[in-house]
Amino acid sequence: MFRVLTALLLSVPMSAWALVPPDYQEPPSDFIAEIEAGLQINRGNTESSSFNGRTKLVYDTKQFKQEGTFKLYYSADADKTTAEKYDLQLQSSYKLDNDFSWLDDGYIFGRGDFTLDRFGSYTQVSTISVGYGFDAISNSDTKLSLEIGPGYRYNMPIETEAEPNPDADKDIIVRTAAKFKHKLQEYTSLNADLTAEMGENNSTLTLDMNYKNTLFQDWAFKIGVNVKYTDVVPEGSKQTDTITTFNLMYTFQ
Repeated sequence: MFRVLTALLLSVPMSAWALVPPDYQEPPSDFIAEIEAGLQINRGNTESSSFNGRTKLVYDTKQFKQEGTFKLYYSADADKTTAEKYDLQLQSSYKLDNDFSWLDDGYIFGRGDFTLDRFGSYTQVSTISVGYGFDAISNSDTKLSLEIGPGYRYNMPIETEAEPNPDADKDIIVRTAAKFKHKLQEYTSLNADLTAEMGENNSTLTLDMNYKNTLFQDWAFKIGVNVKYTDVVPEGSKQTDTITTFNLMYTFQ
């Protein structure tokens, strides 16, 4: 009986034993999604701690890169809602590929940023921009992308006693951005986006920074800080808003 079993095992082709090699990895995917949620601490125009969530979708091919990010910030005390904010960011990039070496890592983009904030200095903020970007640094551990281009911004100030029916602030702007990613170790990384929108009527500067530590497989713990400075704000509002988050994030692709 033993001889029969041995003969059968030896007759099986070696390829059958190598269907899933020990070091097998899934092939890279063009689609990546991140979903996260957790605790939020607000300082600035709102003082509270509560829930936040974020979803990011990226479809990256050889010629195009499509990105979409949705953020939700919500908190309430025993009596009422104290913070409610929704952010939507969309960007479509066309990668340049030609004989000019200085354009090899460049891309042309169109972008839209939309915010609804019940308790912010501006309850509605919409920015549409186009421009050019390129990878100043791009290797296995570090990536730095720079962007610049013109745009249009629409701001609706919050109602105040001095201005119960405020007029919307409409402005032509120049948008610049620096997007930095760095792999600190095998399971940790640092990301920082710095964006400036300069207009004739108003200007803003936003820093969105986070530290991510992979716990196991596709799960990670993420600490984030978002700081936004607005040069001109309605009476009674603060120029700087800061949001600190502690989230559990799941990534799939």
